[in-house]
Amino acid sequence: MNIMLFHSIYGLRPAVRAAADRLRAAGHEVWTPDLFDGRTFEDMEAAQAFREETGKDELLRKAVLAAAPYSERGLVYAGFSLGAAIAQTLALGDERARGLLLLHGTSDLAPNASVDGLPVQLHVAEPDAFETDDWLSAWYLQMGRAGADVEVYRYPGAGHLYTDPDLPDHDAEAAEATWRVALGFLDSL
Repeated sequence: MNIMLFHSIYGLRPAVRAAADRLRAAGHEVWTPDLFDGRTFEDMEAAQAFREETGKDELLRKAVLAAAPYSERGLVYAGFSLGAAIAQTLALGDERARGLLLLHGTSDLAPNASVDGLPVQLHVAEPDAFETDDWLSAWYLQMGRAGADVEVYRYPGAGHLYTDPDLPDHDAEAAEATWRVALGFLDSL
């Protein structure tokens, strides 16, 4: 598979590069665009301030430009938290998208969003302050109405960005379980 993997609000950190290497070792071609132009963060407040300063439209513009040269290949869009939200937006707007792998995040859907059986897999902590139960229920129903084929995996006790070993949220067991399931998902596409 050809995978466009977007980083979290913390930027293109070593965990994102390690995830890309893991995907490459499984035989996938992976791109990891840097939407923050080299900036990375250790602190959520600083990261959120930078995201607000940059703006959602600018981040989406950068993501579209990064994906455009490869979209004809039929991309699987993937991302971590903020990157998952961006991946979702791009996948729902790309009729050639082969799949959507969401790690730790989702996004609003456009009212007229429509996909024809797009395979979608979501991995989130349970509970997750950024992806509440009410929100996920509504999101799941909206994705289904849009035509997506959605699977959701919840990881009790894990923190929001539990796949990043350099963050306090890290949960090694949940991270390994996520990657096992995610690699199976990608192999099925």
